[in-house]
Amino acid sequence: MKITKLLGVAATAALATGALVTGTPAAASSDTLLNAEMVPALQRDLGLTAGQALARIQSETAAGTLEQTLASALAGSFGGASYNEATGKLRVGVTDAAKLGQVLASGAEAELVRFSAAHLDSTVDKLNAGERAADGAITGWGVDAKTNRVTLNVLPGESGVVDSYLEKTGVDKAAVTVVETSSVPTLKYDVRGGDAYYINNSSRCSIGFSVNGGFLTAGHCGPGTVTGSNRVAMGSFSRVSFPSNDYASVRVNSNWTPRGIINNGTRVSGSNVAATGASVCKSGSTTGWTCGTVGAKNQTVRYAEGTVYGMTATNVRSQAGDSGGSFIAGNQAQGMLSGGNSSVTYFFPVRPALSATGTSLVLG
Repeated sequence: MKITKLLGVAATAALATGALVTGTPAAASSDTLLNAEMVPALQRDLGLTAGQALARIQSETAAGTLEQTLASALAGSFGGASYNEATGKLRVGVTDAAKLGQVLASGAEAELVRFSAAHLDSTVDKLNAGERAADGAITGWGVDAKTNRVTLNVLPGESGVVDSYLEKTGVDKAAVTVVETSSVPTLKYDVRGGDAYYINNSSRCSIGFSVNGGFLTAGHCGPGTVTGSNRVAMGSFSRVSFPSNDYASVRVNSNWTPRGIINNGTRVSGSNVAATGASVCKSGSTTGWTCGTVGAKNQTVRYAEGTVYGMTATNVRSQAGDSGGSFIAGNQAQGMLSGGNSSVTYFFPVRPALSATGTSLVLG
């Protein structure tokens, strides 16, 4: 039978000043549901102990519930709310001084503010409605409950373009704070095994495994520039080896984040080599998630375009466009799909590809 590389072709993105008053802490419910996976992440990213992370989740959950209650009770006097991590309490803004006591009685902190939450939300609505008139130097806007203002972000040195925009939209300028920022918002996308990508906006292949700075795929897919499945610029091939081998590494740009997962949610936890006869599954952008067993190893495959050595045979189903896709046994990365025929599919092992490209797997 003819053995082919499975390379497919594309067939188809000024702070309000006011009096701050503190009340007694609201009791956190003892039966608060906790997300166990959040605890180690909070410890790592916020510098907390396990106990502090648990306590914070509980107090934040109670604060969220209390905010909804007070927003309804205060109605037009509600000036927004924020969680005060220093005290572990909800801080609530009110526009009517006579209602400060009502907030304190709930166990929250109370602050007299100038603008109601409804006024700030309506300011955002007006800015949204007039978005077409916004200069390109204006990068976004939104309500900041902590400052009781709508914050409007603009590029450094470009604040002069704001006044005309505010006049066109008819918003209350006193409710807007202009902040200069050098950061321009961009969309972020995940690099996941099995997802499609396009080479030179033409042929299609599949992502193998995320590595530091990018991903591994099949060598016969490169070289060239790469766009993602959403046709957003992704990066370019940094190393291509084909024939003899069939691996390549792609370095992605800052819009993309390599993740240690396959696109069906399977986590990648290492690269222990599965034994012949063990079950193995593949994710590719044409046939999706298909499974079978590991066959003979150290296979030499003679494609019309050149010979590839050291591959592993499987009986996993695949088609054109799956090239480069992930082969995984359990949660252990095995290799990247190379080619095959109607009865056999070959993958190039991930370990020699990692070694040759000087990369390491991003683990999930």
